[in-house]
Amino acid sequence: MASLTQVNDPAFEELRASIEEFAAGGRPVDRVIEAVCGCGNRRFLLVFDDEVGVAVRICTECETEAEIADSGEHFDDVDEVEQARCSCGNEEFTAATGFALDAQGEVRWVSVGLRCTHDGLAGVYVDWKIDYLPSQHLLGNA
Repeated sequence: MASLTQVNDPAFEELRASIEEFAAGGRPVDRVIEAVCGCGNRRFLLVFDDEVGVAVRICTECETEAEIADSGEHFDDVDEVEQARCSCGNEEFTAATGFALDAQGEVRWVSVGLRCTHDGLAGVYVDWKIDYLPSQHLLGNA
């Protein structure tokens, strides 16, 4: 489950800014949603495949898995997932998902950003295009 974060959180603001700067597919990011597990934890591992465009967050506290955007629909197309790892070697992150929307509010692009819990390095680890409608429901899978 995801929720919006308070704007005053400097760590989230840094992650949000890195997702917005990345502008996947050349599209401006309209909405960034911080990942928060149902248990309240904000630290995750992430497995992903950049070729297919899928990502799954794993809570470091309760080990609940959350498929991001439409990842659950495409996971069968993946040969092998990669685990996100910071350049410092850490594999634990705070996470947020950025969404580029069209004029009708439909999702056109998804960007998954991570911020290392060890050194604070933030960036987009995986992004993919959404080329079908309707797609607004994907905003609930951040």
